[in-house]
Amino acid sequence: MKRSPSSTATLTLLTAVGVYLLWDTPVVYPLKILVVFLHEISHGLAAVATGGSIDRIELSAAQGGVCWTRGGSRFLTASAGYLGSVAWGALLLVAAARTRLDRALTALLGLFLVAITLLFVRSVFGFVYGLVAGAVLMAVALKLPESASDALLRLIGCVSCLYAVWDIASDVLLRDVPGSDAHAIAAITYVPAALWGVVWIAIALSVSALALFLTARRA
Repeated sequence: MKRSPSSTATLTLLTAVGVYLLWDTPVVYPLKILVVFLHEISHGLAAVATGGSIDRIELSAAQGGVCWTRGGSRFLTASAGYLGSVAWGALLLVAAARTRLDRALTALLGLFLVAITLLFVRSVFGFVYGLVAGAVLMAVALKLPESASDALLRLIGCVSCLYAVWDIASDVLLRDVPGSDAHAIAAITYVPAALWGVVWIAIALSVSALALFLTARRA
């Protein structure tokens, strides 16, 4: 049985605060890697949606990743990483709060990660991580109470939204990373990377706020 909207919103905020306090600890580290994985998957999905294809995906233990694609819209593919991360986070938060499909969604997410890993991940760390993460998600869905799936979806959602904002600020505003998505977009549009960073942060914060609002809104 789902909680009341007010208690759901409070729980989501408390989860976000807990994630923030534990941000640089081993507790949150696996979730950060998951968000990086979702970031790279989003690049690939954008390429496929615009007529291209995914060549391979690589992940590193240093929270780095790259998705090699062919064809498709360069603009949309490059934009999809940061914005995809926050979109995944928002969707998982809303799904955890407003549906009774927590167990099914957790299992599907795990199966999706395993499938993407087998098809496209070509780095050793990423391959092992993708299979383990997918197996853990499916195990939580199949072996633990539904409340565990609800909590896990909420946790992944919070980390994904927070990490998207931090990733944009870190790569574009706080330091200059030549290979960042913002620089790729700047090369296409001739608009400075810093401006794209500001626009993406504004979008990420707006989407995160909307997700929080939807978790608190009575159906």
